[in-house]
Amino acid sequence: NRQVTYSKRRNGIIKKAKEISVLCDAEVSLVIFASSGKMHEYCSPSSSLIQILDKYQKQSGKKLWDAKHENLSNEIDRIKTENDSMQIELRHLKGEDITSLNHKELMVLEEALENGLSSIRDKEMEIYKMMKKNDKMLEEENQQLNFLLHQGEMNMGPREIQNGYHHHQQQQQQQDHDHYQEQPAMPFSFRVHPIHPNLLDRI
Repeated sequence: NRQVTYSKRRNGIIKKAKEISVLCDAEVSLVIFASSGKMHEYCSPSSSLIQILDKYQKQSGKKLWDAKHENLSNEIDRIKTENDSMQIELRHLKGEDITSLNHKELMVLEEALENGLSSIRDKEMEIYKMMKKNDKMLEEENQQLNFLLHQGEMNMGPREIQNGYHHHQQQQQQQDHDHYQEQPAMPFSFRVHPIHPNLLDRI
């Protein structure tokens, strides 16, 4: 019941505030906080809450906020204005909303795009050169490793070479033996010497 009553009275008092603002040309600002903490407000179309609070502060002599909060509010307004300007500039760089730009502004925009494109190409070339340099370094390292490997083989003594050869031969023989063991048995057909008749033919 209290929530329904609050909703009705809130709408009624906001309606009265609008009537006073329109019919009497008065500056009205209304702020209401519900028991849930939700805020409802109304301000005259010809004014703002900040302006009305400034007037109240000057005429009543009561300080609502100090210089620190005022500077913070000004900084917020400045950042918001700067952000809006950057959003417009970004749309122009994308080729949007450029019908309102004059010839000089279009030339400035074109120059900015050309400078950006030049910077992108320079960065692309820098990355390409770095990749080529890395490839060359890898190739040189590979050649150096191959050279060291060749030198190591050349510097091996006769006994080391012989041992390595015997080890290789043993591995090869073991592989041949394993391969032979895996082969299935082949059927044999027995025939006597050509001067004797074939036993199979006789059967």
